[in-house]
Amino acid sequence: MQFPTDLKYSKEHEWVRFDGRRAVIGITDFAQSQLGDIVFVELPAVGATITAGKRFSVVESVKAVSDIFAPLGGTVIEINEALNDAPEKVNQDPYGEGWIAVVEMVEGTATEELMDSEAYAAQVAKGGH
Repeated sequence: MQFPTDLKYSKEHEWVRFDGRRAVIGITDFAQSQLGDIVFVELPAVGATITAGKRFSVVESVKAVSDIFAPLGGTVIEINEALNDAPEKVNQDPYGEGWIAVVEMVEGTATEELMDSEAYAAQVAKGGH
């Protein structure tokens, strides 16, 4: 199980890669492994405002349909349209080609709730929740 140290993690198993006020968001290696083979990703709309802790995407696997919760708030400025034709990229490369959306964070966006890779790995080791 991989948890890159340059990312931040939410307790709901999303990851965030910061680039200034832009944040790339996806689901973790742990999350995709729990879901199994992903067959569909409902992407948010470009221009949509997302709120931390609220659903912004849905991932459907052969096992279940799971809500994906925004780890932070902002405006969706880009989505990974490649997932429309190849949702399995989330399984194959969750931290690379399997990203879901890029969000422009608003001034003062709270990120204190996000964990570093060590804290997230400890959460997963305790049972994942």
